[in-house]
Amino acid sequence: MPIFKNEDNGTWYVMARYTDWKGERKQKCKRGFATKREAQEWERTFQQQTTADMDMSFEAFVELYSKDIKSRLKESTWQTKENIINTKILPYFGKRKISEITTKDVIAWQNELLAYRDEKKKPFSQTYLKTLHNQLSAIFNHAVRFYDLRSNPASKAGNMGSEERKEMLFWTKEEYQKFSEAMMDKPISYYAFQMLYWCGIREGELLALTPADFDFEKGTVKISKSYQRLNGRDVITSPKTKKSNRTIKMPQFLCEEMQECISMMYGLKKKDRIFTITKYYLHHEMDRGSKQAGVKRIRIHDLRHSHISLLIDMGFSAVAIADRVGHESIEITFRYAHLFPSKQTEMANKLDDLGKGDF
Repeated sequence: MPIFKNEDNGTWYVMARYTDWKGERKQKCKRGFATKREAQEWERTFQQQTTADMDMSFEAFVELYSKDIKSRLKESTWQTKENIINTKILPYFGKRKISEITTKDVIAWQNELLAYRDEKKKPFSQTYLKTLHNQLSAIFNHAVRFYDLRSNPASKAGNMGSEERKEMLFWTKEEYQKFSEAMMDKPISYYAFQMLYWCGIREGELLALTPADFDFEKGTVKISKSYQRLNGRDVITSPKTKKSNRTIKMPQFLCEEMQECISMMYGLKKKDRIFTITKYYLHHEMDRGSKQAGVKRIRIHDLRHSHISLLIDMGFSAVAIADRVGHESIEITFRYAHLFPSKQTEMANKLDDLGKGDF
């Protein structure tokens, strides 16, 4: 690859030729290097990336990893990954050759993260440590699967941290009704919490709702999108999982309330968002309402748990509940097993009758 000096401004540039994934010859010009050495370093890295040479630096491979997977992920998912990579992984491994990073190096990185304490002497949570390790391992796995790296040193080192199940809090129907009464002074808050509690939808699903999603003749609301605020922009994406695309049958009183809600909003179009409030607003209202109603403070997501526990208490099956809230039935069974009434005695009695021939 020829390296040239721009005599007009004294900087250096590289003219790179390579073969793309279609087998076509391409040319790339990179300008603005202050020194010839910087131009040569860029040239070497570019050659390694285009030939998938595992002697490239870890940070150079992360660029390839980013190009390969970024377009396949939701913007919010990639932002989370990118933040972890930039703040917790690249500072440690960035300049190392990816092929020379050993299991011992990964263990040293783990030990540094395990020893970390913030200004309040708190360590990273077990869940966060597990997430950090999984991201490092994902990068090495990508290199092994698609770029012929010999092995994954993060996998050999073994995981750190563990997944911690957050305490599952929920309100009884009576607690929620006290809270909802406290919300009645602000109609938008009241209607938002009514949808969250009586339909068990996620926060992002609520904030993405439009009048077009409601069919009041059939008494249904269609969940097909989710709202997020990213980098100062309103972003509408698909819901969390494929199973999350669903149509929920609403109780009649909620249909009537949402008709009232929409009719109050002058000029609201079919595709306009109904709840143009922020997640911060909902959290603030949760604080205010809990205090005013004298009920325990739960998270916004715990309203979803509250809806599920209400349905279990009403006698509905895990399969029926899963369809309504957009979960897999096995997840409902596993996470909420302690709330389902035990059928063990009934099973034993029926088996006993069968054994006696009385069935």
